[in-house]
Amino acid sequence: MFYNFSEKEIIEKIPSAIFENQNQVISPNKLIQGDNLVVMKHLLENGFAEKIDLVYIDPPFATNNIFTFSDERTSTISQSKNDSIAYSDKFSLPDFLHFLGDRLVLLRQLMSKKGSIYVHTDYKVGHYVRVLMDEIFGIQNFRNDITRIKCNPKNFARKGYGNIKDMILFYAKSPEIIWHEPKQPYTDEDKLKLFPKTDSNGRRYTTIPLHAPNETQKGKTAQAFKGILPPKGRHWRTDVGTLAMWDEQGLIEWSENGNPRKKIYFDEREGKRMQDIWEMKDLPYPVYPTEKNAEIANLIIKTSSNPDSYVLDCFCGSGTTLKSAHLLGRQWIGIDQSEQAIKVSTEKMNSIAGDMFTAKPIYEFVKCEEAGVVA
Repeated sequence: MFYNFSEKEIIEKIPSAIFENQNQVISPNKLIQGDNLVVMKHLLENGFAEKIDLVYIDPPFATNNIFTFSDERTSTISQSKNDSIAYSDKFSLPDFLHFLGDRLVLLRQLMSKKGSIYVHTDYKVGHYVRVLMDEIFGIQNFRNDITRIKCNPKNFARKGYGNIKDMILFYAKSPEIIWHEPKQPYTDEDKLKLFPKTDSNGRRYTTIPLHAPNETQKGKTAQAFKGILPPKGRHWRTDVGTLAMWDEQGLIEWSENGNPRKKIYFDEREGKRMQDIWEMKDLPYPVYPTEKNAEIANLIIKTSSNPDSYVLDCFCGSGTTLKSAHLLGRQWIGIDQSEQAIKVSTEKMNSIAGDMFTAKPIYEFVKCEEAGVVA
């Protein structure tokens, strides 16, 4: 086994905690300062088991860096004696994998049966994290290894190819996941390339075969359409009555040798299917180290959660996930141990003024203090 874990042992070794509500607000939305392992144990013991539909995390991943901030900049290396530490990422690889593994076990318990988890990592440790997640979530629940283009090409003097990407590992808890098919707008080049034909009204279109793989012995999709049977080993995509209706509507194009194909018009398409390479570059002036582009959170939240879903980010950093979740009408929980992360997240959430479409955020701010070790 790559990672030996026991859910019971992990829970038993986590300290208990005292939670203090700092703003005396009772809300389904929560911003919690504390060790996320302790906080997640508390959530499990207080009604949140199998309640979270979506987890997105961007944890430390053994970069061997100290991430700092000052009034002028955020950085991975202290630039001056006035810089303050946001968080330290000085894990050895084995320690990192156990650190992350313990948290993934609890996250899986918090996730609903229709839940998904996205883990943001990099090319140096991503393959280790994938094996770890295969063991915890099951290899059958792996969905995607998403490449995220994070920056423009660099010209660093090193013996190796330039690194412009990191990765996001996407796993489900079960086959029943929430999924709202994401679409990407067509470019002008796509329009010309993918829809190369033009009808008499000037509308651009392409055509696709009317038959599909696998032969059916019985049923309406095996019948003759205008005297033509589907090719051997295939069947019509729909019943012959629908094919006849399409033909009357001018939606079928007949080739010179009498082969029918369905017309697909550009102006009727929502967009093209989202692929597993995302060009969503880092912010040029982040307010917190490793702050991510909100486009990432927006896409993931729209795709893998519903308006009534809980979204959890237990390494919430600058609060980008929380803000996106709120603006998209989801409930949310953010956890971080860093004082600076909580400060920046609070400022980001409080910057949402609210209008007739989006309510001003109402949330509990809770501070966690360890109160001893559970025997």
